Amino acid sequence: MYSNLNRFDRTTQLLLSVAMTALTAVPAAAQSVPAAGASESDVGEEIVVSGYRRSLEEAIDIKRETVGFSDSIVATDIADFPEQNLSEALQRVPGVTIERDKGLGTRVNVRGLPTEFTFVSINKLATASGSGGRDVEFDIFASELIQSVTVQKSPTAADEEGGIAGSVSIRTARPFDNAGLRLVGSVEGAYNSISEKIDPNFSFLASNTFGDFGVLVSVAKQQRTNRTDSNSGINFRPISRWTDRTGANRDQAIAVLQRDAGITFADADKNRIVFLDKVGDRVYQNDQDRLGISGSVQYKPSDSFSLAFDAFIGSYDTIEDEYDAAGYSASSNSTLETIHDFDATTLSDSGIVVLRDVSYTNTQHEFLSKEYLTETDYRQFGGEMNWEVGHWSITALGGYSGATRTLDYSNLKHVAYAPSRTRYTETGGETIPSDNPNTIDMYNSPSRYLFEAYETTRERIEDDKYAAQVNVTHGFDFDGFRALKRLSFGGRFTSKTNQREYGEEKIQGPTRGSTAYVNVRTLADSPLTNVIDIVGGKDYQARDLAWAQISNDYARSFFRPAGFETPFSDSNYYKVKEDTIAGYAMVDFEFRVAVPVFLNLGGRYVRTDIRSEGFHQIQNPDGSTGYTPAPIASEGRYEKFLPSFNAHAELTDNLILRAAASQTLIRPALTNLAYKRTASFNSFRFTDGNPNLKPTYADQWEVGLEQYLGGGGILAASYFWKKIKGVVQNQLTGVVKDVTKYNANGTIDGVYDFDVYQPVNAEGSYTVSGIELNAVVPFGMFTDALEGFGVNANATFLDSSLTGQSDLGIPTSPIGLADRSYNATVFYDKGPISVRVSYNRKGAYVERIERNMYPVYRDAYGQFDVAASYQLTRNFRVELQGINVGNAKTTGYTMDPSFPTTYEFSGSRISLGVRAQF
Repeated sequence: MYSNLNRFDRTTQLLLSVAMTALTAVPAAAQSVPAAGASESDVGEEIVVSGYRRSLEEAIDIKRETVGFSDSIVATDIADFPEQNLSEALQRVPGVTIERDKGLGTRVNVRGLPTEFTFVSINKLATASGSGGRDVEFDIFASELIQSVTVQKSPTAADEEGGIAGSVSIRTARPFDNAGLRLVGSVEGAYNSISEKIDPNFSFLASNTFGDFGVLVSVAKQQRTNRTDSNSGINFRPISRWTDRTGANRDQAIAVLQRDAGITFADADKNRIVFLDKVGDRVYQNDQDRLGISGSVQYKPSDSFSLAFDAFIGSYDTIEDEYDAAGYSASSNSTLETIHDFDATTLSDSGIVVLRDVSYTNTQHEFLSKEYLTETDYRQFGGEMNWEVGHWSITALGGYSGATRTLDYSNLKHVAYAPSRTRYTETGGETIPSDNPNTIDMYNSPSRYLFEAYETTRERIEDDKYAAQVNVTHGFDFDGFRALKRLSFGGRFTSKTNQREYGEEKIQGPTRGSTAYVNVRTLADSPLTNVIDIVGGKDYQARDLAWAQISNDYARSFFRPAGFETPFSDSNYYKVKEDTIAGYAMVDFEFRVAVPVFLNLGGRYVRTDIRSEGFHQIQNPDGSTGYTPAPIASEGRYEKFLPSFNAHAELTDNLILRAAASQTLIRPALTNLAYKRTASFNSFRFTDGNPNLKPTYADQWEVGLEQYLGGGGILAASYFWKKIKGVVQNQLTGVVKDVTKYNANGTIDGVYDFDVYQPVNAEGSYTVSGIELNAVVPFGMFTDALEGFGVNANATFLDSSLTGQSDLGIPTSPIGLADRSYNATVFYDKGPISVRVSYNRKGAYVERIERNMYPVYRDAYGQFDVAASYQLTRNFRVELQGINVGNAKTTGYTMDPSFPTTYEFSGSRISLGVRAQF
């Protein structure tokens, strides 16, 4: 495997230097402090640990004091989140589910809505992650650096935007959170059950206060190796692949349909006769190196004045090797040979006939050695002032958040054309030899595979955000109008820029730039190694199968000429700049109507200016054949007033009735606003950006009850409703005629009309409603015998009126929306022992609409995680954690489970570590 050793060494050196700086910043004569959760009376012989219970109590306190609906998680000290990254920690929050990619939590869904509907901030500043979209990829953030996360589900006028799904507010630690000296560190090793490798992970925090000043530095370093085995890529392809052509292949496809399935093509809908497009067996090896550093300098001379400067920087580098053996049955120079089995009943309501088991005349068999190198550097710097004088309170903040992501991709491709048979299996699909005498065993015929190309792409994304805000609050104490308590107003300016450079190049001949097709070099001419020997670990998990390929180490060294670097292309460049000015005002009332009532009313005015720059293709100025990229730019503006209402009534001392209503928005992804065009030649489609997109708006309200229990518990239930307008969807907006498409061997496949799809604001609206339940119950409230035991559980049930974007009119729920999600943690936390067993489950949801026609679902997924710790001494604790201890697999299907499309194993992860606190 190609190793990014120079980069990894650089991050390690940076980590060590920061750690040494932190150590020298605190006095040498450090005094011990009690273990987390210990009171002064506990400091004797008895060791009392209540870290998890204390976290729950603090989270419940935040929920009770927040103006609207919210939920939080709190790390009482560094490393209290046991998950692999921040997204996995957030899955414990009511109404929050996560998206997983090869076993690792990545993006966050709030109340089942798409990830791009969630607004994310760190220390009150909008967060960049280098994705180019509004969604934040949480896997880049080390959870050990986070002090607390609050998911706010009903916005106030003072919030920057609010997000249609909700706002995720992340807060890093500051020195006066725990005044005095703190030294906390942890070291652990983590074992993956498939890769069978042990990865190191350690974190460190040093914090001290010196009178009115405080300094804090925390560092987290993690290396992670994860292997995923997958039998996948089994998608529907309409028979129009061949029937839209002319010639013998079309005629044979029509004849075989009539002969073997009794389908008269003239009477059939060509998009409702489908076959298996491609079946692949894949091994992914993903090596990650994550470094995160947070720091804070705080000046706090009194409770009425404080200044803080926060920094949050890091890097997240991944090297992913993918070894892929696939049978591409939809080869353009192939057609149907024999239909062995077809299904006209399972999807009969949609009029779809599925060819389950088919022999093809000339399948394109592919061996692909792919390598993905991704480097992400992120940084955030911000300052905040809080000042109270008399009845006035002033908060000012400003800062910068940025991320740079560089992606380097390569694909070594060898192809063999031969008759084969492709069919569904119980869990996925397979390609096997057919009865044709010219068939091959695709996994054991290396001399039949010809070198086609060594494909490379390079991409760099710059994501920068600046913000400045001032909030002013005046408190009132009028004898004649005691209900009026506070008036708040303020303004905010944000500037966001997203810039992307992209280039691609194929090496097909003996020298760089050569277009000569080298059809004499075969797969057998390169050294072949069993894929498991390349990546290491257990045998292939998805099927009883073994095969050999070319390693990416060899591919990079042999096929890349000296000094090779994929050049960026002007035609693929874009830049989007977005400036927003916002002002708000809100007022708080407190009064009694039989019971105490709190009321917050406000409104925010938002004006946004957008400039999009890029290139479009024009006819060559000299009149020659072809096109030349020419610069193009567009400017736009939109503005909106967004009202908000939040209220709660204290029915009893511990029973609160809460209500909220607001209008909010989420802006379109900057990548969708950009001038760009991407091509999908297999789908005969271009996809363009759209600089004229407007935000998606939502009218929403919610009502709920919260019963606060003794001993740090809560029972809560709420009903929410959202009407969402202007959803961004891809729609057909034009046609490009006479586009030449080439086969894999360089010959012309044909000249076609390509559809042009663009993201647009869809007409009309749809509603999402749901019920959210949350319970934190310490069992000690019932009997002393159960002291330390408890449960933390939540569930969300959703309903939506939206149907998916299927061009065939097949009804689906919105992409990414799971109508059921559950999380439950049973815990024991008393004395030196802490044990947690957690289960989280996300219901089935639509992952995508294949070819804008066939809904592809991700199956319901649930996994068990466990964590246990024992306090050895007052300063040292040993911790054992297990993630996905049941080895849950990821599965998916197209429209019905009898047509599986994904069967994927990422294994479990067991870690053992020691934590010290002084």
